[in-house]
Amino acid sequence: MTTRSTEAHARTAPIDDAIRIKFTALARRWKSGRGPESSIARLSMHPAYQQIIGMGNPVVPLLLSELETTPDHWFWALNAITGADPVPEADRGIMEKMTKAWLKWGAEHGYR
Repeated sequence: MTTRSTEAHARTAPIDDAIRIKFTALARRWKSGRGPESSIARLSMHPAYQQIIGMGNPVVPLLLSELETTPDHWFWALNAITGADPVPEADRGIMEKMTKAWLKWGAEHGYR
């Protein structure tokens, strides 16, 4: 299997229960442990957030699902994992528009 077909398969493969459970626990820990923080850099340096990034491509659909149901600062993680940056410069900092851009990107790239 080539790298390109491996990546496509990873996007469409069902999410393993262990990955989903670990992601959910880390996301919960990040949300409860971050406090009222406005710095995206500090939010993204939280150990649980970093562990989510370390889980790699399998969590991209979970991150997009989180964005769809409860928009939050998952953009840094999505960028770190995928290397993509679908948010136009004019929309940076606008949660609703950033969320829409990432959800559109996810649909276009087979994650949704």
